[in-house]
Amino acid sequence: MLILGAIADDLTGATDLCNTLVREGMRTVQTIGVPDATLDVPGVDAVVVALKSRTIPAADAVGQSLAALSWLGRAGSRQFLFKYCSTFDSTDAGNIGPVAEALLDALDERFTIYCPVFPETGRTVFQGHLFVGDVLLSDSPMRDHPLTPMRDSSLVRVLERQTRHRVGLVPLAAVEQGPAAIVKAFADARASGVRHAIVDAISDRHLRDIGAASAELKLITGGSGIARGLPANYRKGALLATGAADQLPPSHGHAAVLSGSCSAATLRQVARFQERLPALKLDPAELAAGRGPGGRAMAGARPRVAAGPVVFYATAPPAPVAQAQAKRGRERAATLVEDAMAEIARALVGDGVGKLVVAGGETSGAVVNALGVRALRIGPQIDPGVPWTSSVGGPDIALALKSGNFGGDDFFEKALGCAP
Repeated sequence: MLILGAIADDLTGATDLCNTLVREGMRTVQTIGVPDATLDVPGVDAVVVALKSRTIPAADAVGQSLAALSWLGRAGSRQFLFKYCSTFDSTDAGNIGPVAEALLDALDERFTIYCPVFPETGRTVFQGHLFVGDVLLSDSPMRDHPLTPMRDSSLVRVLERQTRHRVGLVPLAAVEQGPAAIVKAFADARASGVRHAIVDAISDRHLRDIGAASAELKLITGGSGIARGLPANYRKGALLATGAADQLPPSHGHAAVLSGSCSAATLRQVARFQERLPALKLDPAELAAGRGPGGRAMAGARPRVAAGPVVFYATAPPAPVAQAQAKRGRERAATLVEDAMAEIARALVGDGVGKLVVAGGETSGAVVNALGVRALRIGPQIDPGVPWTSSVGGPDIALALKSGNFGGDDFFEKALGCAP
């Protein structure tokens, strides 16, 4: 019986949410895009539809999100969640505000909340301002993100620039008092004409209390952390089955890592991997000239893959990324890397690789689409926000799909060491 239907604005963000739900005891499947009528996902409590809508035009993001909402509604979902990044990745032109407003309108609802908090990875909100670790979002590496530079830490201000209705704040003082006080704060905000409420939180306890207070909300929005308190509501209503929710079939074949993210965390992960194992760099200039990763490059990589894990990476610091974008255009530069990673993934799987670790939301989307994977069953966590998964549809393969900002410096080794 489907209980929760979620819409995520990128693939690794969807996997992050699935990981949270599975850890809280919900059997969860992630779909790649809006499913068609032939996809059968029996015996699950939650379905998370992974879109690639974070950086596309707002009107397109709205259209895709409404299509996902429609499918989830037909599948019987009782409650809906719009999931975005815990760093609130969104330019002033969208897409978080426009999508949330469209979902509210479609559900005929007047009010929802926004809470991207994820304490395990250092994301907290205080007085409506988003922090990454001990610095404001605007002072973090997200300030120079190549697609969604975040230079305003006030989520109230960010959302006001994206929405047509009033934005308010549920402050930490209310959240600290527990679920009953939070419910009252929601009601007070709604009564004062607020349609969009940023909710402060700095701990897992706060997230669980906010989840408990959100039991009657038809739509909730936030990062994956906001889902922590929801399964308890369903369990209280005797809606969840008992038993382990994170079991995966065993995987086979060699392993490889594909890294397209240019985040600070992934830069450190690639650097650490290079100290221990083979690494092959993709040069955007060569890709632009048509000298892609196929042919001789893949032929040279095959013996290394067979001997042990190899990382293929286009990861680079902000300055060269900015230069590539200035020369070729932001979208063209990104597409070159995504297409190259997709080609490499197809070649690797064709050569018998059965375990892939992929870093970066856009890269992950390109890889699963190239492999024809339609859905993912979610397994055990590797690092906060990142589980192993197994394919549903397409080749039989284990996948670890990592948001660029997630994972410790040793993430690649850790993932390969605990592959199913």
